[in-house]
Order: sequence, then structure tokens, then C-alpha cells
Amino acid sequence: MSKERFGIIQMTSGPDPESNFQHIKEKVAFLVGKGMRWILTPENALVFGQREDYHQHAEYLGQGTYQTKLAELAKQYKVNLIIGSFPIRVSDEEVSTTTLVYDVNGQRMNHYDKLHMFDVDVDDGHKKYRESETFKAGGNIAMVPTDFGAIGLSICYDLRFPHLYCALRAQGANVIVVPAAFTAVTGKAHWEVLLRARAIENQCWVIAANQCGTHPCRRETWGRSMVISPWGEIHGQLEQQAGTITAELNFDVVEEVRQSMPVAKHIRFEQHLH
Repeated sequence: MSKERFGIIQMTSGPDPESNFQHIKEKVAFLVGKGMRWILTPENALVFGQREDYHQHAEYLGQGTYQTKLAELAKQYKVNLIIGSFPIRVSDEEVSTTTLVYDVNGQRMNHYDKLHMFDVDVDDGHKKYRESETFKAGGNIAMVPTDFGAIGLSICYDLRFPHLYCALRAQGANVIVVPAAFTAVTGKAHWEVLLRARAIENQCWVIAANQCGTHPCRRETWGRSMVISPWGEIHGQLEQQAGTITAELNFDVVEEVRQSMPVAKHIRFEQHLH
């Protein structure tokens, strides 16, 4: 039977990367002690603030203080670490918001630049979100190959674009991660239903790590990180406070669901999906 143990860190990040890193380090130690072999943090886990915060702390890919610290953390605890997103410098002026995946030896397995920018108006205290004014959108999907099938990478607002998840499934994803900073307003309305839909329609495990609470920049995020089975069942969930989730994913369930309901073989308009 193919199984793997995943841990989620839910946190209320602020603009200071060092304090956020220390929180992550503490939770990694705790989760490894619980036997977790993969750990996922939320989006903006090390820097959560204003445009100037992300641009100030951004590092070129594979260089810089915090990427070194994260690699060493994974190596120290012999754990696979998925950092939901970190600001990566693309050029002198441009920064991407990028998932970083480290293996147990501290080697970067892959990275993913967020594809879809959250440029929307929300009925909350922040009102206007224009992510494209801070970050440059990515241009490629990304996977992490493992012995239990691939892990598909996505970030937050990507959740509203099912074609991305179909593409990840088509390329072999058995589990898809969704690190996020979903707002309190949009989270209450859509977070759970979108996560469960992505799990059901792609017959994948979905691991979602959200930011929670009120941040120093006064933004409010929804929390409620969760683990969802390929059948759409919630296997673990937090409320709106910082905390962790531990889950054992059974990948035999993925095969059972896909064989009993082979929806991927029944798609009739695949050529129209880009």
C-alpha cells in the first residue's frame, strides 16, 4: 500500500522574514517529531506585507540568505519542505512569487512561479488587490516527481482556474498543493468548495495551507487549511488560528477512485483546454 505523511503549517505571517522563519523552523521540528515526511507552508510564508517588503527581501533563485536557511532546514530535519511562496527576483525591477521545494538533502527539487495574479476588488478593509503591481506572473506549470506519483504545484488564486489542475493531473499529479493567503471574505464564500471541487474533478489529494487571522499590514486571511481526499472528503482541517495538520495520504485510494470512475478517459473536449 502506497502511503505518505504530509504536514501543514498554518500561520499569520508578517513582513519580517526572520521571525517568520523561526516560526516555520519550530513547526517543522514539531511535525517531523510527529513523523511527517513532507511539510507545506502557506503562500507568502516568509514575507507578508506591502510591495516594498517583497521587493526588499526578494532573492535571485538559488541565492540568498533565506533560500540557504530553508535548504539547511530541510537537510537538518531530513524532511521534504514545500515553501508556499517566497519573493524571487527575476530582474532588477521584477519579482515573482514562487513556490520552493527542497528535498531531505536540502537540494531544490523544483520551483513554481505563480501563474494567476490576484487583481480583484474585495468587500473588506483592504478593498483593492492588485498583485500584478507587485509580482510578475509565471509562464509554466510545475511538478515534483516522487515515488508515489507527482506533486502538482499551485498557489492561491490559481485555485479558481480549473484548466491548470487538469493539466497537472494529465502530467501525472496524484496530489496537488495549494499554499494560499485567501482573504477572509473570499475564503468564507469559496475556499472549501473550490478545494473540494479541484480534488473531485481531478481525483487527486489536495493539500491546502492558508494564512490566517489579521496580519500586521491589516489584511485578514481565512485560515481553515485542510486535506481533501480524491473523493472530496475533508481528512483534516484547522479553524482560523495558527496551527498544524498531520495527515497520512493513501495513494491506493487515488487508483481506486480513478478506476471506478474513469473521468479522465471520458473527457470529450480535451483539445479545447489550454
